[in-house]
Amino acid sequence: MREYTGATVSGYRRRGTLPDPPQQAGAVVRASASGAVRPRWALGTFAYLASMGLIAALLVEPSGLTSAATLAAASEPMTAAQIQSQSVIIDKVAAEVASETDSRDGFDVVKPKPKAAFAGHAAPAAGVPDPGTAQAIAYEMVMARGWGQGEFDCLVALWNKESHWNVYAHNTRSGAYGIPQALPGEKMASAGADWATNPATQIVWGLGYISGRYGTPCGAWGSSQSRGWY
Repeated sequence: MREYTGATVSGYRRRGTLPDPPQQAGAVVRASASGAVRPRWALGTFAYLASMGLIAALLVEPSGLTSAATLAAASEPMTAAQIQSQSVIIDKVAAEVASETDSRDGFDVVKPKPKAAFAGHAAPAAGVPDPGTAQAIAYEMVMARGWGQGEFDCLVALWNKESHWNVYAHNTRSGAYGIPQALPGEKMASAGADWATNPATQIVWGLGYISGRYGTPCGAWGSSQSRGWY
């Protein structure tokens, strides 16, 4: 309340109080003066965001919300027939995996046959040698090993190049000796004490050396053609 002094109609002065202005009116005036009015674009933005959220929800769950029937079906216990059906499926998958593992791990180790080194160099045909010669002795030994005529041709060509099938051939520069040109010649003592004079002893040693290092006479012949020695 506020005090006041004022004149009346009859000319006398009068003292009294005035009521305070209503608080509601002041609040309205202050609110209007502050300018707290929501702009129009805010409503449009809110509507756009709400629409996008609805679209995203529909993409995740086309029906809008997970139905109560679906949740109820998921929570229901499985029947004995369903459990048996799934067990059969699991057993079938396990059997397939086991079969695949067995077929992968159950392999046999096969030792490859020795390949002739430096193959591809054909030797001229040697034919059948004359009886009683060093080549005739070698021919019988080659056939006994199961190598065949082609391997004999390679052997003849190889030792023709090395020693011309001379039992006493001696390379003074390297020390190689005999028909197979063993280096040194004393190596052939493993085949016999007469290694220095007996062609059969030298051939036995020479074929053993070729088999162990090159597999076949043609492998040794190919090495000799490629590198100049065997």
